[in-house]
Amino acid sequence: MKMRHLLGLGAGLALAISSTLASAQTVEIGYVDGWADSVATTNVAAVVIKQKLGVDVKLTAVATGIMWQGVATGKLDAMLSAWLPVTHGEYWEKNKDKVVDLGPNFNDAKIGLIVPEYVQAKSIADLATDKSFDNKIVGIDAGSGVMLKTDQALKDYGLTDYKLQASSGAGMIAELTRAENKQKSIAVTGWIPHWMFAKWKLRFLEDPKGTYGAAEHVDNVVSKDLEGKAPTVVAFLKKFNWTSEEIGSVMLAIQDGSKPEVAAADWVAKHPDRVAQWTAQ
Repeated sequence: MKMRHLLGLGAGLALAISSTLASAQTVEIGYVDGWADSVATTNVAAVVIKQKLGVDVKLTAVATGIMWQGVATGKLDAMLSAWLPVTHGEYWEKNKDKVVDLGPNFNDAKIGLIVPEYVQAKSIADLATDKSFDNKIVGIDAGSGVMLKTDQALKDYGLTDYKLQASSGAGMIAELTRAENKQKSIAVTGWIPHWMFAKWKLRFLEDPKGTYGAAEHVDNVVSKDLEGKAPTVVAFLKKFNWTSEEIGSVMLAIQDGSKPEVAAADWVAKHPDRVAQWTAQ
């Protein structure tokens, strides 16, 4: 009896230790700091994972290529910023056998060249004869999907005199702000979802050659080890999908000065029914 009792205690202790280790597990998610949608989506997911699933989360800001490489090698557990099938198409082809795509968190995403409503140019082709842009396109971080596609667009549309200026998300917005204040022509690499469409009257330049592709989706892509490491997180990420209005409200809150983690926590607290849909077992 004593031996059985001791064995029972041992088994119970082992289970308790296993449970403690499981709850102490940390999931590391990569994101791109200059992308407003990446920041908003990743922070809201992190709040849900921590508050509702009881799993610690570490958020790591990285460049696009490193984000993909990190998930493919298992150094990162997940990324919620995979623009497919076009924008990150090259990264997907290189890493698709090393990662798991859990599906989209946002549908109807789009990339391209964005201009203020007041400029005359309607199509990318118009840039060849419109000198008001000073033969310059303001970009974001080098190596990002929209930058790679813009390099191709310059070739496709014969814009050999144009220079694609690498910058950052914040740098691009700073130049757009200055141009808007002076009502000057500017073309920037951009995307939807983004809060700038709520702040200014902007539009995409038409892309008749289809260089930037059609509407895309932003997917939750994880490492092959995450299912075994944190199955509840994988189950949540399979269901985590939100609308333009939902992500837009978080992006605007952050842009207006709220810290990302605070804006995310506030949104989660105000939308318990939505969060319950994502975390239902």
